[in-house]
Amino acid sequence: MSVLDAPAGAAPARPATGRTALVPVFVRLKLALLRNGLRQSAGRRAAYITSIVFAALFGASQVLGLILLRGNAHVASVVVLMAVVLAVAWAVMPLFFAAGDETLDPSRLVMLPLRPRPLITALLVASLVGIGPLFTLCLAVGSVIAVAHGAAGAAFAVIAAPLTLLLCVTLARAVATANTRLLTSRKGRDLAVLSGLVIAVGFQFVNFGMQRLGEAGGLSALTPAADVVRWVPPASAIGSVDAASRGHYGEAAAQLLLSLAALALLLWLWQRSLAKLMTAPDGSTLAAAAPTREKAGRNGSGLAALLPAGRTGTVMERSLRYIARDPKTKASWVTALAVGLIVPVVNAMQGHGSVYFACLAAGMLGVQMYNQFGQDTSAFWMVALTISTARDAYVELRARALALLLVTLPYTAVVTVVTAAMVGDWVALPGALGLSFALLGGMLATGAVASALFPYSIPQDGAFKNVAPGQAGLAWISIFGGMLSAGVLSAPVIATTVWLSVTDRHEWLWPLLPGGLVYGALLVWAGLRIAAPRAANRLPEILTAVSKG
Repeated sequence: MSVLDAPAGAAPARPATGRTALVPVFVRLKLALLRNGLRQSAGRRAAYITSIVFAALFGASQVLGLILLRGNAHVASVVVLMAVVLAVAWAVMPLFFAAGDETLDPSRLVMLPLRPRPLITALLVASLVGIGPLFTLCLAVGSVIAVAHGAAGAAFAVIAAPLTLLLCVTLARAVATANTRLLTSRKGRDLAVLSGLVIAVGFQFVNFGMQRLGEAGGLSALTPAADVVRWVPPASAIGSVDAASRGHYGEAAAQLLLSLAALALLLWLWQRSLAKLMTAPDGSTLAAAAPTREKAGRNGSGLAALLPAGRTGTVMERSLRYIARDPKTKASWVTALAVGLIVPVVNAMQGHGSVYFACLAAGMLGVQMYNQFGQDTSAFWMVALTISTARDAYVELRARALALLLVTLPYTAVVTVVTAAMVGDWVALPGALGLSFALLGGMLATGAVASALFPYSIPQDGAFKNVAPGQAGLAWISIFGGMLSAGVLSAPVIATTVWLSVTDRHEWLWPLLPGGLVYGALLVWAGLRIAAPRAANRLPEILTAVSKG
């Protein structure tokens, strides 16, 4: 609220420059941002109210569960590990969902006459308003109730619960402020696109951990890890309550002081980052960066210098740049790389894996060949201008396939070798590699044909919209029809591998390695030959299809 907001005839309000005076201003600012955001649409209000209800119910259930664990011999191990997981979540969430909270961007305040120290106090108090802090407070209160016994435990619990909340919120603020310019840049938007993958991968590891916990005989398996992390803030604050309840007052005091020291350190780092953000110029505005960019763009360097000359090298470099720079292309590649590794590795860790699970890596990466022209979106018209014959289309598609092979071939080989090492099945390694290479060749072949026959547009306005309205059928035909065709094309190698494995003729699996590689290469060559003339003849239709949305 400013002087301009005062009613007519009223005395102008004194400027809020002190640390205490800023706090109510920023709390009202946070509430105003929430209120104005909810006014935008009924759907947004419904989503926010639903989030509050679910967070409150889930938080209440967690508190009740922790209270029921009170008296359990291993409850201290549970709560200290939960505090560490909670802190990690607070640290990484601002990197993925910064756009969901405008107050995470302190660069909006750089033009105001505010000093970092009072600004930090006001921002910290304002940060305590929201669903996340409420849920965190519920977990902190439930944790200290579960381990607090006696007057000493209760005394430490009164300090530990709010201290845990302050540590989590300050950690999130310090991380967000230190990465403000990253979060507001293209790379920050890339992180938001990849957030779903990180959450999915995290759930896979949590699921694996829960299974191993059940196999290890219950909560007692958490004790070794808890003994270590109880000295890591904010778990040390919760651990101090447990130590005080057991009569270890020196240990409890040390853990509580460690948490207080960590809070002071985070506040200092936050203040330092905030002062730098409000006083130092953005690196993108420095004129000194221009000569560097000019020097980098004058001659090819790095991988670009190793690519072949002519159109092939140019198209390969363009495809690799898409992978590195385009958010949706990058998200698709990272998802394929992560899933292709996680599935065989996790299954091997669970004890029921197979080296042939590594073939999933070839399948996931082969999908990247589908809808090649749609990945260019409306910029495909510049590519279309350079294609006048079937030969031009062949060179274009061949270069795109070679760019994919630069990543997919070594990655498939590495995943297969790692899986074989984890399951201890080196005998089946040659067959698995040959099968993976044949499957990859079939995917690239059918992907080239599908790109020419069934192109579709990829919208750029939504992080999770990958098909333009009205083109879902084309996408299904292109991807799933192509994958089915790739399986049919790879059937000779699949049948040979299965027959040799079933009949225990494992010594004959070695010829499948070069055989699968050659067979896959022949499939790619045939697919490109079939796709090239069709792409050259259907350029107007392809251009229309990929430019929609």
